Amino acid sequence: MLIARAAVRAARAGDVEALGWALDRGLPVDARNERGDSLLMLASYNGHREAVRLLLARGADPELANERGQLPLAGAAFRGDVAMAELLLDGGARIDGCGADGRTALLYAAMFDRLEMIAMLLGRGADPTHADAAGLTALALARMMGAARATARLSLQS
Repeated sequence: MLIARAAVRAARAGDVEALGWALDRGLPVDARNERGDSLLMLASYNGHREAVRLLLARGADPELANERGQLPLAGAAFRGDVAMAELLLDGGARIDGCGADGRTALLYAAMFDRLEMIAMLLGRGADPTHADAAGLTALALARMMGAARATARLSLQS
């Protein structure tokens, strides 16, 4: 239990050495905190690329959703961290992966007007016609959220 807590702190802080130490002592690479956030989710959401590289190299599942159904790639899209999103995609995250709500990284990028993220995701094959569980596409969500740049960019896809 102490090793798990230390690993959660290490993932959140990007402490690669401490994270490696915990994994070397048998902590499962897909260990989660009390909210269901995996070590990969914590490291990626907080922008720690080296920790993410370590976790992916050790076999962390980039499609492991937390209790809210959120995936690490969606967190990177929400934050607008294109380099992290590319790292996760290169590590096996599905471009249109989603939780139960049906929201992909592209939908999060559209909602929060992350234009550079939208361009990268579309360039790597994200489906602009994918709809979430409520039937809303990236364009519809961008309009609903008042994300003007995303609306303009995604209108070109229609």
